[in-house]
Amino acid sequence: MNAEELDPNNVTHDEIEAIVGSVGTGKSSLLSAFLGEMDKVSGRVNTVGRIAYVSQQAWIQNATLRDNILFGKKFEKTLYQKVIEACALKADLDMLPGGDQTEIGEKGINLSGGQKQRVSLARAVYSNADIYFLDDPLSAVDSHVGKHIFDQVIGPKGMLKDKTTLLVTHGITYLPQTDNIFVLKNGEVTSKMKL
Repeated sequence: MNAEELDPNNVTHDEIEAIVGSVGTGKSSLLSAFLGEMDKVSGRVNTVGRIAYVSQQAWIQNATLRDNILFGKKFEKTLYQKVIEACALKADLDMLPGGDQTEIGEKGINLSGGQKQRVSLARAVYSNADIYFLDDPLSAVDSHVGKHIFDQVIGPKGMLKDKTTLLVTHGITYLPQTDNIFVLKNGEVTSKMKL
């Protein structure tokens, strides 16, 4: 995989970088390489700061919904409420019998795919990391929910506006609001477009 064009000299701390390409071109693999989860043939990966990662397959603990979001961090009510609202989870909490104290079953069995993805995203946002790797987090949600989340969380006015964000996406409607678009083909960055 050639990630030469996608290096720290091309990505600044307050930009949204979109990574696009057809299925199987290596978008998720590129994020895995940045996370150190793939063997590198050559080169190196340098990151500065704490990383939050939201995978395509949401990871849920067998714990309360709140514990899934806090993930061991101290509960800060104002930040928590803001994250819940931004990640479009408020209506879900109102429907759950115990609100955010509802026990989430094994692998999130009592949540829909979209709910699991939003909880996973909320966990990442609540962590207040420096770098965000988001692997197509809006694919499991409805378009109007996706727009809300992009505007409130990922987009240029969202909660991550001052963070480094690498967004793998198939949602072309979001591309005009990103700073750069990296196009992958056959495991290589074939072009970079600055908007």
